[in-house]
Parts: sequence; C-alpha cells; structure tokens
Amino acid sequence: MTAPLDVTALRRHFPGLLRRAGERAAVFFDGPAGSQVPRAVADAMQHYLLFDNANHGGTFTTSRATDALVNAARAALADFVGADDPEEIVFGANMTTLTFHLARQLARTWRAGEEIVVTDSDHDANVMPWVLAARDAGCHVQRIAVHPDASLDLDDARRKITKKTRLVAVGAASNLSGTIHPVAEIAALARAQGALTFVDAVHFAPHLRIDVRSLGADFLACSAYKFFGPHVGVLWGRRVLLEETAADKVRPSAAHGAEKWQTGTANFEGIAGALAAVQYLEHIGHGADSRSSRREALDAAFTAIAQHEQRLCARLLTGLATIPGLRLVGIADPARVQERCPTVSFVPKRLVPGELATKLAERHVHSWSGNSYAVALSAALGLEPHGVLRLGLLHYNTQEEVDHVLAVLREIA
Repeated sequence: MTAPLDVTALRRHFPGLLRRAGERAAVFFDGPAGSQVPRAVADAMQHYLLFDNANHGGTFTTSRATDALVNAARAALADFVGADDPEEIVFGANMTTLTFHLARQLARTWRAGEEIVVTDSDHDANVMPWVLAARDAGCHVQRIAVHPDASLDLDDARRKITKKTRLVAVGAASNLSGTIHPVAEIAALARAQGALTFVDAVHFAPHLRIDVRSLGADFLACSAYKFFGPHVGVLWGRRVLLEETAADKVRPSAAHGAEKWQTGTANFEGIAGALAAVQYLEHIGHGADSRSSRREALDAAFTAIAQHEQRLCARLLTGLATIPGLRLVGIADPARVQERCPTVSFVPKRLVPGELATKLAERHVHSWSGNSYAVALSAALGLEPHGVLRLGLLHYNTQEEVDHVLAVLREIA
C-alpha cells in the first residue's frame, strides 16, 4: 500500500513556494505552464557548470564527467517513460522543437495522397508540426473531433484512422481541459492500420506514470520544466525507428543512437537538472524503502501523487460548482477525477478570463487565462477569443490553498 504524500515536507524542497505577499504565501496554481523547481535541481545544474563544465567526447576528466552525466540522465529518463533502451532518449531545446524536427524527417517517407491524423484536443505543438509536414509532403490532414465534455470522439477516430494513415498525433492529456485521452486505444487503432503514433505527454508527465510499452506508442515527447526540472525537451522513440529514419545533422556527429538526433552541442547543465528532477520523484517513491529500484520508486511516487492530486481536484471541482455563473470546461463531476488531470478550466460569467486572472494575481494567486495554445479545442468548444481561466494543481499544492482560492473566487464573483 502506497503511503500518502507528506506534502508539508515535500514543499520544503521548493524555495519558490516561500514567496510571500503580506501575511500569506503566494498560491501557485500555474503548474500547467511550468512547475516550481526543487533546490536539488538547481544545485545539480550549478554543480555541473562550476565543476564539470565541458563538451562531451573528450579524453580529459570534465569531458568524461559530461559523458557520464548524459548517460546517467538517459538511463533515468528511460526509467521515467518506461523505455527499454537509454539510447531511445533524445534531449533537445523543448518538446516543440523536437517535434518539428522529427516531423520534418518522417515527412520525407510520406507520399502525396496519404493522411496524417491529429486531434482537436491537443496543444498546438502536437498539431502544427504535423500539419506543416503533411502540407510539404502533399498529405491530407484528418482531425479527431471532441465531445462537448472535451473528451475525444473515439468513433470519429475509428473513421479517420484508415489504411491511408501514416501517423496519428495525440496528447496523453489536454493542457486546457485536463482530460486524459485514451492513448492506448488510439495507438492500437493506428497500429492495426500500419500507422505510427506520436504522443505528447508534456501535460501528463507531472501527474501520472508514463509507460510507453503499455501505451503502444512509437514516439513520445515531454518537457522537464513541467515535471520539476529545467527547460529541456525529451523525446523517446523506438530504437529501430530512430535508426532507420534519416536525420538532418552535421557530418561529424554520430550516425547511430540518440546523438544522431541531437543537433549541436547539448544543454548539459539542463540535462543535469532533468536527471535531478527524476531523482527528486524517485526520492518521493522510495520513502523508507531504499532497496526498491528506480522504476519501482517512480511507480510508488506517481501512485501517491495521483491520489493526492485527485483529492485536491475533487475538492476544487466541488467548490467551483457552488459559485454561480461559472462554466466548467471538461469533466466536471468530482467522482470522475481519475479521468482527468488536476487542471481545471472555466469561463466566468461576469468577467473575461484575462480580467479574472488579473484580479487573482492581485490577490497573489498565480493562474493563466486564454487558450493555453490549445487553439483547436478552444475553438471547438466555443471559447474563443478569450479562452478560459485555468487553475492547475501539482503535488505540492494543499487543501488549504484550494479552499483559499475558492474563497477568493467567491469574493470576486
């Protein structure tokens, strides 16, 4: 049985949470745009820059230390996403850049008249790279529609994924509605038609355990700054696909393995921070049992994180339902919190979302407004041009913070 999170103890790892405004601490409900960072992550980056800073591939001490760091980080991120081979882990500037790079390379294998499938629920970083690549290859783009509750229409997916399909791009969870998508089912539909599946796990990664094997995906991308690390993108791909797909690169760089896909000198200090972020999550899962493996510790950590976040999300949804004039986006039933991440968006009746975000900021509540780059979903649900007010919780948030934000919203309403 997984022990509950000691949130008070975990919050001590995050100096950013000490920010105060008057008598009370600021409330960070801005997690979907980037989490706060544990001190250990900043320490790891500082240590690398001060003591091990070098380019990789040399025979001297700091270069060897850099090589060892990258190898350790690849192994850690392989455990983080459930991959079998550390050489399937590619680091890059961010998820968007990695996705554009991969889409451009895969598009060279597509033919005019073939089809690419995206969804109306995804962040635009998992839409436009594929739309533009399809345009250049002469391929048609199909879009999987959403239901009014922001869930994906699986019947529409079955219609759209056909023998013409070359790739299906789907998010693991919506960064606007919080809805968890049925990725395994969609990947199975794609596989049955001979198509590849690319998964955007950026929003999913800090909340729930990723396992690329159970998802049945071919590629998956996430961003360390969403799971308590620095601004580094992470791409996982099946080794055989990474090897057989041509990549734009300079001639001296590696022709095989992950280095084939990393353009230019890597952000080694960022990679050190990404490793430390996984180690922080591993620390949560180890608890009193340091004998467990890293994967077992991550399993335990995300079980505890999910239980805590779902309780907070249910409390937030229950409270928002009592405030007149709010239109909740996505799954609003507190009994269904297992079907969503603790990211709750709504449209206020009296104020536009941007005005409400400003009023919350004046009361030291950090939130976001707009479409959060989920352009297609915002349009499909009739939320444009102003979008939503988005509250995004993470495991370091507390019940007291939820109650405080609800009280502030009632005061404003």
